[in-house]
Amino acid sequence: MSKRLFVAIDLPESTRQLFAALDPHVRGVRWTNPAQMHLTLSFLGEVPDETNLALQEKLRAISFGAFFLPIVGVGTFSTRGAPKIIWIGVGKAHPHLFQIYKRVQEAALAVGLEPELRSWHPHITIAHCKDVSAQSLRKFLQAHANFDAGMVHVEDFHLYSSKLTPAGPIHTRELTVSAR
Repeated sequence: MSKRLFVAIDLPESTRQLFAALDPHVRGVRWTNPAQMHLTLSFLGEVPDETNLALQEKLRAISFGAFFLPIVGVGTFSTRGAPKIIWIGVGKAHPHLFQIYKRVQEAALAVGLEPELRSWHPHITIAHCKDVSAQSLRKFLQAHANFDAGMVHVEDFHLYSSKLTPAGPIHTRELTVSAR
């Protein structure tokens, strides 16, 4: 057996509701369910149960201190000019966040999981776009270019399994690693 796994930092309910309130209700933009909003540290894909157990052991060993993370800016990831994802940013080059990211990657490598080769751009996905023009989001992006949701206190990160369903993914928390 295997599970589709990812490692993420959860957001406070008040922050997720703030993001949900930004929904511009543009045709073709599917806003993420607030309960599903998180900051992904690593998407691991399908992981066999034995590897999952070894991974959990490696993740539990990660030591880090709690820190504050700025939640600022709104942007899109695009392909051929058409937006695919609308995201909220997390500041620039945050050293504590990148330290956790690096340790999670090392844990994955140590149990034989392949790392993502793309460079990591930490963000919180708030919407997916299908057949949406850049023009239709221009006003929304301009209005929220300097969006500032304040600081989030990061005290832990989580290993989640994700089951894909027609109604959207169902995320189940498998492990929590807390700051020490």
